[in-house]
Amino acid sequence: MLKRLDVADFQNDGLSQEELAESSVFGSKATSVSEIPSEVTVEITSHHSPSDQFSVSNGYSESIVTEEVASDDDVMEEEDDESESWFDTETKAFFTSMLVHVGLLVGLAAIPIVMNPDLIPSVLISSTPTILEEPEFNLVEEFAVSDTPQEKLGSNSTSTAEMALSMAPVVSDVSEMAIPEVAPPTINAKVDLPTEIKMATGLVQSPKTVRGSTGVGVNGTDGAIDRITAEILRSIEERPTVVVWLFDASTSLMRRRAEIRERFDRIYEELGIAQESRKKKSAADQLEQEPLLTSVISFGETVQLLTKTPTADLDTIRSSIDGIELDSSGVEMTFSALYLAAERYKPFRVSKGDKGPERNVMLIVVTDERGDDVQGADKTIDLCRKFAIPIYVLGVPAPFGRTATFIKYVDPDPKFDQTPQWAQIDQGPETILPERVSLGYEDNFYEEPMLDSGFGPYAISRACYETGGMYFTIHPNRRYDRDLSKGQTEAFSSYMQRFFDPEKMAKYKPDYLTEAAYMQQVAKSPLRSALIQAAQMARAGVLDKPKMRFLVTDEAALIRDLTTAQQESARLEPGLNSLVSVLQLGENARASEKSSRWLASYDLSYGISLSAKVRNETYNLMLAKAKRGMQFTDPKFNTWTLVPSKEISVSSKLEKEAEFARTLLSGVVKDHEGTPWAYLANEELNRPIGWTWADSYTDLTPPKRRPPNPNPPPANADDKMKMLKMPQRRPIPKL
Repeated sequence: MLKRLDVADFQNDGLSQEELAESSVFGSKATSVSEIPSEVTVEITSHHSPSDQFSVSNGYSESIVTEEVASDDDVMEEEDDESESWFDTETKAFFTSMLVHVGLLVGLAAIPIVMNPDLIPSVLISSTPTILEEPEFNLVEEFAVSDTPQEKLGSNSTSTAEMALSMAPVVSDVSEMAIPEVAPPTINAKVDLPTEIKMATGLVQSPKTVRGSTGVGVNGTDGAIDRITAEILRSIEERPTVVVWLFDASTSLMRRRAEIRERFDRIYEELGIAQESRKKKSAADQLEQEPLLTSVISFGETVQLLTKTPTADLDTIRSSIDGIELDSSGVEMTFSALYLAAERYKPFRVSKGDKGPERNVMLIVVTDERGDDVQGADKTIDLCRKFAIPIYVLGVPAPFGRTATFIKYVDPDPKFDQTPQWAQIDQGPETILPERVSLGYEDNFYEEPMLDSGFGPYAISRACYETGGMYFTIHPNRRYDRDLSKGQTEAFSSYMQRFFDPEKMAKYKPDYLTEAAYMQQVAKSPLRSALIQAAQMARAGVLDKPKMRFLVTDEAALIRDLTTAQQESARLEPGLNSLVSVLQLGENARASEKSSRWLASYDLSYGISLSAKVRNETYNLMLAKAKRGMQFTDPKFNTWTLVPSKEISVSSKLEKEAEFARTLLSGVVKDHEGTPWAYLANEELNRPIGWTWADSYTDLTPPKRRPPNPNPPPANADDKMKMLKMPQRRPIPKL
């Protein structure tokens, strides 16, 4: 039952909310109450709910109160009304309207199908949409550059079709590249040329150190000067340059200094800056604008600056070189001279604003030794690298794996004896430490073969490499097709039995590192550690000239001779065994060694050491076999001779070692052809490792004595020469 009440009814009633709550019982359901702004509609529902709820509403957010009054009659009447009103007239009208609209929609949707039956399959058939995968793009990380100039680029070039393919996912049939229009040539066209002449400039020097070259082999001083001239020209193209010449003042460099002195004219002429072509200006302006200035320094036991200031005057340069005093001390302070030169001329390398350094500085050393102050190499290299001062050396080739070699000395004064003499001189080694074992030649070091290492002495070569310069290995007898004899060696040149092609030797470049860095790399490799340790051992003796012929006069004498020969073999055995034992420590690391130089050095050292060991022990065992007794093939024979042989019949262990030695040496010859390692390995392979006995007959009848000649023989030419007064021979000075 609904009852409409005014708001005033609530206000005048005087009941509190608590009293209203006590007098009302609320059901769980409530019928919505219409909202009227000026009055309040109270919906009273009697459902006997334990809760009391008031909902008061007006159109302006006033309180809405709903009162539910419980009475038995009202409850019964409300239930009857609700049961009769759930499907009233309005509800029927709603459902009727909904059915009509649904029918209209279905009818409209069916019209296209009825009018065009062919559309039925396309409507009924459906498929799963295809998911297109995005194409993968391969980024180009490597580029191929052609050295041949191309007149046209891209798809118009003359390269293969693959070079012109587009990397885009879709290739267009027509290129969208704009083709520039070329104007037709104009006949008798007028061209304006600039009249201002500027000095050519090269690339700005990179702050990153550029590594230099070592082992640049040339036949003579002329070839090296030509290369140096080209380097000077490159430097001048970048900026004006100061060239500092540092001459070794030793006697052995007299001829080379004279050759270079005569070449200065050509150097300046080739550079296009001869003295007579310079304009007459004040001394200060002329010095500042000269593209090439020269300074001269000499060094020996002391260092002397021969030009107070850099000069472009050729007469001054020549007189400075002529004024070099010979130094007979035998001491070359090479790195001291280099350091003092870099210190003196480094102000030219200080940058001045955006223009960069005032001048380039080049240090050119002329020497034929390694230098006696190599302890100053690191300090000198650091200074030159800091100021980007390259070092160039006109030097000599270092002997392969050796510290010293011999030069052919001829007295420079023709008044004295001109007979060649051989003088020892320090020109090696090419590595910081020896990387080759020392075998044989205990009594005659001079007889050991002298080979070209392909590089210069280590410290000075490293200075060139680290500073971006060059080391020229000058030798007048350089050739690669055959061996040379001592007689073919020119005066003041070192004896080299064989030279090797620099191009083949390039990949065998020594490790140009500081001593600490070098030893760190050695310590990481068992192969390198074993080789360095073996190379530092004392020279081991070998059977250079063993006794091989034994005359049998009686059994006791034969045994005595055989025992004496065995003593020499027994003396050599401990040294050879120790050498081989050390080298065996690196055998398992051969497969992991990546350096061609280290692998060639190890295999050669191991192969020749093992061969010497087997040869020595086999010799000893063959003598022991003879002491046990042997029968001649002919009763008339009375002599036993040991003959070198490839056969080893006294020990299977030695036979296996000999086979392994031959394998190592053959690998060196095959894998390192055209190198000093292959040369020495081939020499060793030509010497048989084993021995065999051969018997023969020796005539013991003494020769008949000839009667004396009553007529004295005539004097020969040699005797006549001895009677002549020979020029005095002076001792070899310290070189």
